[in-house]
Amino acid sequence: MIPSCLCYLLLPAARLFRALSYAFFTCRKNALLAKSSSPQVEGSFDMAPRGPEQEECEGLLQQWREEGASQVFSAVSEGPLSDKGLAQSSLALLMDNPAEQDAASEDKWSGRQLSDLWAAENLAEPVPEVPGEEPLPEVEGLVWAAVPVQTGPQYADCAVLPMGVLATEQWEEDPAVLAWSIAPEPVPQEEAPDWSFEGLGQLQPPLMEIPYHEILWREWEDFSGQPEAQGLEAGDGPQFQFTLMSYNILAQDLMQQSAELYLHCHPDILSWNYRFANLLQEFQHWDPDILCLQEVQEDHYWEQLEPSLRMMGFTCFYKRRTGCKTDGCAVCYKPTRFRLLCASPVEFFRPGLELLNRDNVGLVLLLQPLVPEGLGPVSVAPLCVANTHVLYNPRRGDVKLAQMAVLLAEVDKVARLSDGSHCPIILCGDLNSVPDSPLYNFLREGELQYHGMPAWKVSGQEDFSHQLYQRKLQVPLWPSSLGITDCCQYVTSCHLRRSERRKYGRDFLLRFRFCDIACQRPVGLVLMEGVTDSKPERPADWAESVVEEDTLEPEPASPRPAGTIQHCLHLTSVYTHFLPQHGRPEVTTMPLGLGMTVDYIFFSAESCENGSRPGHRSCRDRTLKLLGRLSLLSEEVLWAANGLPNPFCSSDHLCLLASFGMEVATP
Repeated sequence: MIPSCLCYLLLPAARLFRALSYAFFTCRKNALLAKSSSPQVEGSFDMAPRGPEQEECEGLLQQWREEGASQVFSAVSEGPLSDKGLAQSSLALLMDNPAEQDAASEDKWSGRQLSDLWAAENLAEPVPEVPGEEPLPEVEGLVWAAVPVQTGPQYADCAVLPMGVLATEQWEEDPAVLAWSIAPEPVPQEEAPDWSFEGLGQLQPPLMEIPYHEILWREWEDFSGQPEAQGLEAGDGPQFQFTLMSYNILAQDLMQQSAELYLHCHPDILSWNYRFANLLQEFQHWDPDILCLQEVQEDHYWEQLEPSLRMMGFTCFYKRRTGCKTDGCAVCYKPTRFRLLCASPVEFFRPGLELLNRDNVGLVLLLQPLVPEGLGPVSVAPLCVANTHVLYNPRRGDVKLAQMAVLLAEVDKVARLSDGSHCPIILCGDLNSVPDSPLYNFLREGELQYHGMPAWKVSGQEDFSHQLYQRKLQVPLWPSSLGITDCCQYVTSCHLRRSERRKYGRDFLLRFRFCDIACQRPVGLVLMEGVTDSKPERPADWAESVVEEDTLEPEPASPRPAGTIQHCLHLTSVYTHFLPQHGRPEVTTMPLGLGMTVDYIFFSAESCENGSRPGHRSCRDRTLKLLGRLSLLSEEVLWAANGLPNPFCSSDHLCLLASFGMEVATP
């Protein structure tokens, strides 16, 4: 008689694999067969139709009893499986816990492996249930099962795997998605999944520690009840009050061009449809009377923003950046509060000037406040609103100063009244300069000595002092062909003002007819009969010389050192750029996770000397009073909200909001 081991070696390779597959799949239903020979189990084999293959399988089963189940398991694990580690861990689980074999063990195999095992023998009989255990209910779709692994310390925790998916594919959710999910569906307490396993804690979905509206809470700071702080007097008359918002809303094209800046954001919150809905919600919530926007994409403006803002009661003006740029600036106002006097778009690009070869733009509007009829015959001065987005490049401070000079010249022309003074002015936008930088101080102080200053130092965004080659500002900063003086005024405007101050009447000019100089014949004058041969006769009562007291006194000379630019708009900032209650600086944006302030709202105020602190320049409101502002946030608070943008704030900038009051004058 041939030994059983020799018969095992003589089997063909194909039939051997089929037999081993059948034996392994059968061991799931009859795991106890290795330690006890049950007649009931043996009867199941007797009931099956006997054939050559059945006899071979029965012989293999007998050999498995004699040599031990470990050899069979090791042989099966060396078969053509896609993942040996999975097979070993599953078989080890069967050997260690033979009493806990249920339908879940079968689900640990991939669908492809199970289908191969089923096709090996085309089994038709149902799988018998193990006594004392409840069968798993049948489910449809994707089911999550906890698979405890006991093969090493690195598998101390359970791996959560979907049914029907290879166990080697570990499911990992993006922490940003878990921590900042968008509008999660609330799960009732009684329906919340409660999965408990031996040695494992209860698995629950991660919870948000603090809601967004509490993290990004911004308080309204009211200054109307603080007379000393804002220069208001108790006897002030009625005021025309309004609110203004300045907001860089992040153009979608620019965001896609610099996608590396927004890797911390989930893609869903970066889509324009989601961001547009959030922006409209902010506009409706704060409900400003004047809205100044930067980085407004042109197609989004005409297709969505302008129609939506028009339905909210705004009249909008838009100026796209020059060249091939797709975004620009917009100024919107409510016609129920203001009447438009003029709108002046400003282009900073000037052909032929290397200093002004960028495509940034600005927009200047002159608005007339509408006073309620109940106040009677009163009047309010016009309001000049300027909105801009200055060049970003931190190295080109010379370009930023030139762009700001062009904008200030336009504001000076629009806001100038007939008596030579200026109406109230609000200048806002993204200036790409930090507080206390030379450009910021130029707007507040009205003067800047720029000669020899490194160009990168103008905006203060980055420190390039370590570089050997540094571009420095030279005199003059811009050529005279630009038509703008060092006082940030158009040359034509300066000439007109001089002519208005020097009024020469006919009577005054006639007094020079018989002066001594007029009676002297010029040297080299050609003698022409009837033209230059006559000499004026002096009247008897005419004085020998012109009375000097009637002549105009020359203008006092105001020498100004070379390399200095000035403006006379008397601007001050709405924000102080520091949070005293937190001891942290304010920030309006967070590029690359670094918080800084680059967005501002400047308004016109009268400069005066502070007697308590000699040399310290302060500002006191005159016709435009700051009544309140929306507080900004610190860098630490924005870090807690995963930076900018986030599901609550859909731009990489924070909006700026301020409330102003204008004096109402009676005739």
